Amino acid sequence: MKYRWMFVLAFTVVAAGICSSPVQSQGKKGDAAVNRARKQALMLDDLYKTAVVIVTTNYVTESADLAAGDAFQALFKVMKDKGYHEVRLLDASGEPIDDDNIPKDGFEKKAVEAIKKGAANYEQVMVKDGKRYLQYATPVPVVMEKCIMCHDNYKDAPKGAAIGALSYTIPVE
Repeated sequence: MKYRWMFVLAFTVVAAGICSSPVQSQGKKGDAAVNRARKQALMLDDLYKTAVVIVTTNYVTESADLAAGDAFQALFKVMKDKGYHEVRLLDASGEPIDDDNIPKDGFEKKAVEAIKKGAANYEQVMVKDGKRYLQYATPVPVVMEKCIMCHDNYKDAPKGAAIGALSYTIPVE
């Protein structure tokens, strides 16, 4: 089933920064609130990526199984609806599984370009409706053979190469 490894490719919750203006390209190291948001982004990234691998490893054995991505889409929606954070999956391969994954705004486009060039992450602080948010993106590589069970267009991707990115929008509090 083409949607199997969509767990990694189905992190679209909402486009971050549609009505935003960048404040700075990097959060100041001395800004405690930005540092807390950055730490939260790193924790969420570890949590979501580890969970995708665990669910895929243990519960996805054939294309008829529920894709981890389908299950986690509901989780991401809950996080957004409760106002905790937003997560969006960005395509970096040029062959998006879903057109919703195409980078849409300036931050997303710059983040994908930086990640394709090998950046471990890309971030900026932006203001939306008078509130600061940390936008933080991390690479999504093909990490398991099972990835290509549903995403055969990644079979020739170099090991460790980013085929996408996760873009987080986290309130700076």
